[in-house]
Amino acid sequence: MPMSNAFKERLFPDLEQIADHFGTPFHIYDEAGILETGRQLKEAFAGIDGFQEYYAVKALPNLKILELMKQLGFGFDCSSIAELIMARQVGAEPMEIMFTSNNTDQEEFDAALKDGGCILNLDDISLIDKVPNPFPELICFRYNPGPRRTGNIIIGNPVEAKYGVTHEQVIEAYRRARQRGAKRFGLHTMVASNERDYSYMVETARMLLEIAALVESELDIRFEFLNIGGGFGIPYRPEDKELDIRSMSREITELFNTFKREHGYAPRMVMESGRWMTGPHGVLVTRAINHKDTYRKYVGVDACMSSLMRPALYEAYHHIDILNGADRPHEVVDVVGSLCENNDKFAVQRELPRVEDGDLLVIHDTGAHGHAMGFQYNGRLRPQELLLRGDGRVELIRRAETLEDYFATQNFKADSFTPAK
Repeated sequence: MPMSNAFKERLFPDLEQIADHFGTPFHIYDEAGILETGRQLKEAFAGIDGFQEYYAVKALPNLKILELMKQLGFGFDCSSIAELIMARQVGAEPMEIMFTSNNTDQEEFDAALKDGGCILNLDDISLIDKVPNPFPELICFRYNPGPRRTGNIIIGNPVEAKYGVTHEQVIEAYRRARQRGAKRFGLHTMVASNERDYSYMVETARMLLEIAALVESELDIRFEFLNIGGGFGIPYRPEDKELDIRSMSREITELFNTFKREHGYAPRMVMESGRWMTGPHGVLVTRAINHKDTYRKYVGVDACMSSLMRPALYEAYHHIDILNGADRPHEVVDVVGSLCENNDKFAVQRELPRVEDGDLLVIHDTGAHGHAMGFQYNGRLRPQELLLRGDGRVELIRRAETLEDYFATQNFKADSFTPAK
């Protein structure tokens, strides 16, 4: 279910004290849960030589979280200059960073290739000629299967996706990269998001192995690694089934073993799970401050969708607990924030225990794509982030934004320009 009993047992007894000390709202993450999930992932894929997880930094871009990933021996999947900087700040080596960008500009290429470089994962065949010299020895391409594969409901139809080289371009992409000096090669794809049917991931691995065999037959290239992407789903709703990681890893391992028997070698398998690694191990804690009873009953809280926009953006479900409210009678309410947008709602027509002003609401599964997707519309500021350490300490790992932060970009040296006539 959405929030593990172990996480609740670590957090709920002390939550009122934590909220009194730090104030609300805040996201709080569970160190013990994150580390345990990482150990499970490594154990599941231990049968594939050289397996490597590159944590998707976009899911939860906080240095303290990235330190946990480094502790687990994971690398980092980055898609911006800021994410590259964070990965390097926690000590990631060049081959522990994969730069998977989209619509990449020269400043991003320069950042990716400095400080020893990284694994450059190109999104488009036209980018080959735009990579600065010297061209990296190791190069990877993101593959988009187009009509050969059906995307899942979250990520959509691959034909409509802006990402990746097409099936028809893939041979030429590697040929041209080799002509520019590449000698080592990887292959990547990302065709699902929040997918809980493990067989979809198995088919993704099968697809990449088939492309690897095709490129080998055409160009005599042997791939160093295949990156099956991320997209591992988590059960946001209590009735949702968990991803069967054991069955998935067993079947994918057998695919790689079969490839090795047939080709005399097997690439390493890597992935870029973000949501599955940290999503269930974070919650947004907010306090009820108002009630409104009009055409519906509304519970107003001191957070808004600048803290968690998934419900507004995707109509996503996030489970909610009312701390110390389980024994109260239930009522149907909308849980809303203060933003001047009618979709600023964490729950719509949700049956919850009766909420009283001052109650703490715990919104589950915000450990990925929660704080990271925040924004400042209406001048609403992004909240603080906390880390519940394994020894019970609670550490501030990002302070809340302030009005000074909000106005900082409007404080600058005067500059103006009058074009010549």
